[in-house]
Order: sequence, then structure tokens, then C-alpha cells
Amino acid sequence: MEVNKCPKCNGVEFAEGTDFMSVKPVDKKFSMGSNKIYTFCLSCGEVISIRIESPAIFRK
Repeated sequence: MEVNKCPKCNGVEFAEGTDFMSVKPVDKKFSMGSNKIYTFCLSCGEVISIRIESPAIFRK
């Protein structure tokens, strides 16, 4: 997903970050899970997208 402009403030500078909580498969209680990657506007902080770093761990 390419972001050209923030829908909230029309900013054009973006960054990516993560938090400390991973997403884990419901049926795999001991899985390490996968990080969430947030893309956000550097001007206003609006989160433009959230994606899973390693979606393959959710395949059965």
C-alpha cells in the first residue's frame, strides 16, 4: 500500500512502528505470534494502516 497523502491533515511524511503486543493465532496458544506494523503520519499521528509482519504463521 503506497500512501501519498494523509486523509486527516494532508501530510506527506510517514513512518512505521510497532508495539510490544503481538498477534497470536487463536488455536495456537504457545505461538510467539507476529508483530503489528503501523504506518502513521508524522504530522498528526493518524494511523494509515496496520499490517501483520508474518501472516504465514496463521495458515493452517
